Amino acid sequence: MTDDFYCDEVFSGKTAVEKVLETDNVLAYHHTRPFWETHIVVVPKAHFDSLLTVDNDLLIELFDVAKKVAAQVLEEKGAARVLTNLGEYQDSKHLHFHVYAGEKIR
Repeated sequence: MTDDFYCDEVFSGKTAVEKVLETDNVLAYHHTRPFWETHIVVVPKAHFDSLLTVDNDLLIELFDVAKKVAAQVLEEKGAARVLTNLGEYQDSKHLHFHVYAGEKIR
């Protein structure tokens, strides 16, 4: 396994995920090992290392999905956070956003 969980596990089908929203280029799903009570990952289906390498057209679609998911979480939970990481903070070297709410559970 490389350091890209999304390409290696999710998009290959090795790890099943509970989808929240999907477009042709973006997938949002419940995190397989959540850190917060509500924890959804929004990830492009094509590999981009980080926010710094994604092309603008895909970035618009990615933010549109993140916006819809965040609105859903806000409506259901009363609050939402959206986060992405870069460099050493990024465990999986594939651009992704976390949409989350509630208490930290681990």
